[in-house]
Amino acid sequence: MSTLINTTIKPFKSTAFHNGEFVEVTDADVKGKWAVFCFYPADFTFVCPTELGDLADHYEQLQKLGVEVYSVSTDKHFTHKAWHDTSETIGKIKFPMLGDPTGEISRNFGVLVEEEGVALRGTFLVNPEGEIKVAEIHDLGIGRSAKDLVRKVQAAQYVATHDGEVCPASWQPGEETLTPSLDLVGKI
Repeated sequence: MSTLINTTIKPFKSTAFHNGEFVEVTDADVKGKWAVFCFYPADFTFVCPTELGDLADHYEQLQKLGVEVYSVSTDKHFTHKAWHDTSETIGKIKFPMLGDPTGEISRNFGVLVEEEGVALRGTFLVNPEGEIKVAEIHDLGIGRSAKDLVRKVQAAQYVATHDGEVCPASWQPGEETLTPSLDLVGKI
């Protein structure tokens, strides 16, 4: 399996449900800021609303970090609206919910299950240049944590602005980072 890390996102165009309206979102809209793409199998399911609700609870924190969130499933934007209007959990969502009925976006990110027409649970962090810096893919039954996603965003942003430094496991803002060198080999 080849990696998407450090590759540029492919061109796309999608109709999204966002703040009570249908809007067009393209790859050009993503460039110039940090972005999270959160793929999930389908609307009106079981694990998906728990994940998207968790993400909605952390959305303000992500926005303060300069990150836009895009949730994506192979449902149409009409289905996103219906789910938003009927589910208390999904009704909290303020980020764009992209429709991907052809599977093009899901396929571009390598998460489409072709024979089922649904996306695996994929989370991708894209930097302002449009390059994928974090890629995490889960099987359909394994939910993700928005809290850990926030930590990964903070680490990626730190590394992007501190040349030569890296963030160790479970790093939190304010904690010590590492500067790889010969002096560290075998001492960590």
